[in-house]
Amino acid sequence: MAIKKELKEKLIKDFSTEEGDTGSPEVQVALLSERITELTDHLKVHKQDNHSRRGLLKMVSTRRKLLAYLKRKSEERYLALIKRLGLKK
Repeated sequence: MAIKKELKEKLIKDFSTEEGDTGSPEVQVALLSERITELTDHLKVHKQDNHSRRGLLKMVSTRRKLLAYLKRKSEERYLALIKRLGLKK
């Protein structure tokens, strides 16, 4: 489940901390959150797709680790990000 190019560019632009920033935790978490949402919708239709379910669990784990890193480094950036994405603490 790949993200459309236009949506990916929009997410990068919205969540980047400076011009040309694609690797900050904010951008990575935003992209992962979009992929997780799309994959969750896919799994609601295709309940037996265990390979995609494993990929989903890996993405959720990666996002959790990135959020933990961001919380450790800068709590205010972490709180702003989870508020913008609508994630729970």
